[in-house]
Amino acid sequence: MTGAGRPTHAVIIPHYNDVDRLVRCLAALVPQVTGAVEVVVADNASPVDLGSVAARFGAVRFVTQPAKGAGLARNTGVAATTAPGLIFLDADCVPGPGWLARACAIDADGAVIGGRIDVFHETPAPRSGAEVFEQVFAFKQADYISHKGFSVTANLVTTRAVYAATGPFVTGMSEDMDWCRRAVAGGAVLRYDDALVVGHPSRQDWAALAKKWRRLTAEMYGLGGTSGPARAKWALRALAMPLSALVHAPRIAAFPGLSPGERLAGIATLLRLRTYRGFWMLAQAGGRRI
Repeated sequence: MTGAGRPTHAVIIPHYNDVDRLVRCLAALVPQVTGAVEVVVADNASPVDLGSVAARFGAVRFVTQPAKGAGLARNTGVAATTAPGLIFLDADCVPGPGWLARACAIDADGAVIGGRIDVFHETPAPRSGAEVFEQVFAFKQADYISHKGFSVTANLVTTRAVYAATGPFVTGMSEDMDWCRRAVAGGAVLRYDDALVVGHPSRQDWAALAKKWRRLTAEMYGLGGTSGPARAKWALRALAMPLSALVHAPRIAAFPGLSPGERLAGIATLLRLRTYRGFWMLAQAGGRRI
């Protein structure tokens, strides 16, 4: 925090071993910081020295959570701050101009507000299948909030009171979904703010995309329970997963700005990913870890 006085808001940034993107995030954020805001990077004991980053961004405080997990890092960041307003931002995100002012101006009393997340690419065209997939399907915050009852925590505003009433983030499951749904069940109102904008880089290749979705699939399993009927329902969803690619392929075909080759690469990646997810889910339904 810069300046004097009790802060009104705290920005919590979980981080693990992604220094270049953390520096990019802080370079966009710190010029927006006023004395009313404290900024904390909660690091999961990265195997690199963050001393030079801390020296460059003197307005930012660094704390360590030795156990791995972004949720645990967020909990540590909350515990290390005192402001009544809480703003969550991921280390690989780039806050847009005026993002912090907008976040601080939001009336978040009794609410959880998710902002817009725009996907951008870190490599030149043409786009890989993974990049096309992410551009078309990733981070659809308005849909998540309206139809799925949660906001991605990469761009989220709430209050310390809502956090205290809801409880901490829990790792080992889809923590964004779990936490937001617990908050709503406790009486919080979930809203979307299209003017609260950050950018998020796309996954560049199949390996990165598959790693993301393997983790998400592992986390999503169990949200509906692990009883026999719940596992049977999960297995049915697994069998339908490859077919769902046919339903969603037209979204890639109609997405503006893609070349024919990029469209084909994106559709091929969609089919491949949904097939892999089906196999992973069947393994989970059979009691195996993925």
